[in-house]
Amino acid sequence: MRFRHPDGSTVHLAYCTNVHPAETLDGVRAQLRDHCEPVRRRLGRDRLGIGLWLARDAARTLINDPAELRALRAELDGRGLEVVTLNGFPYEGFGADEVKYRVYRPDWTEPDRLAHTTDLARLLAALLPDDATEGTISTLPLAWRTPYDGDPEAARTARAALTTLAQRLDALAEMTGKSIRIGLEPEPGCTVETTADAIAPLTDVGHDRIGICVDTCHLATSFEDPGTALDALAAAGVRVVKSQLSAALHAQDPHLPEVRAALAAFAEPRFLHQTRTSTAAGLRGTDDLDEAVTGRALPDSTPWRAHFHVPLHAPPAPPLTSTLPVLRDTLTRLVGGPAPLTRHLEVETYTWQALPAELRPRTRTQLADGIAAELTLARDLLVDLGLKELP
Repeated sequence: MRFRHPDGSTVHLAYCTNVHPAETLDGVRAQLRDHCEPVRRRLGRDRLGIGLWLARDAARTLINDPAELRALRAELDGRGLEVVTLNGFPYEGFGADEVKYRVYRPDWTEPDRLAHTTDLARLLAALLPDDATEGTISTLPLAWRTPYDGDPEAARTARAALTTLAQRLDALAEMTGKSIRIGLEPEPGCTVETTADAIAPLTDVGHDRIGICVDTCHLATSFEDPGTALDALAAAGVRVVKSQLSAALHAQDPHLPEVRAALAAFAEPRFLHQTRTSTAAGLRGTDDLDEAVTGRALPDSTPWRAHFHVPLHAPPAPPLTSTLPVLRDTLTRLVGGPAPLTRHLEVETYTWQALPAELRPRTRTQLADGIAAELTLARDLLVDLGLKELP
């Protein structure tokens, strides 16, 4: 979906296909047929943006076979789909029964991460619509905090990899005329947990092609104020490459037994749901939701937030809620001003099948209805900010 900002620029809205994980190119094609095109039809749009997730094996197939890449581009066009952004965070195995810490490997100290991201940049340059010259890719924020944190050699290795990537992106732009940018995506528990943590490593790299992806669920989980965060990034000269529109789980009164019970229903074995609370002594947290609800690992006199991407249009029932207000505030800052701070927005609710059983979609039809409802909410927010939806 495309929108005209009052300054005349085009803002893109997509939804991320990591909600339909597939490891192979055939699986990606099935996603387009079974999920993406039906969502487009529900929205009554001739064209729908998708934030494509390409696992390692699917990406390598496309890199090694130009005919397959041309066929994918043709299929996207034929189904009324367009790609201006990729989710490069998960490397492989995102559809596994247990993902948890595996999603952070390989990290930016490992050669496979640089190779894969380079492949994704080449593919995105080839998949961009004819009238688009800019693409973006989100990636993990260097590494999970252990054993990276406090290791100067790891920091040097990651910085060198990002510098090499920036040079490759420069060369790609010269060859293709397509400008691809990469955004580190701060996430709780990682060495870059917050937007503030991103400033030093991105300043060290010091290249316009490497910036930040602001995920509004992660921002809220870490209790960051959107205005303060974005002002600090701007002051440091860090570019917001893209933003993922998502909402976290919020518990106002975690000391109450009924609140603990409601939170426990969201603890599940597939994904990591880092949980945080903001205290007078600073941010406190656990690596997963079950650690918080079953023990005394977190103070419970202040609200808790969990890294669980809940559907934007359907917050959980009381006594829980979502951090949709943080998303609204962030979006206002990003695109509600005289010029957009980013032009690529991506709804990323990948946890539909990890919701408590009674909230999960049972059929493809129900899932498509839910994704279409999320995109409709995001569209309405953009229109309320003065953007005009384009055909």
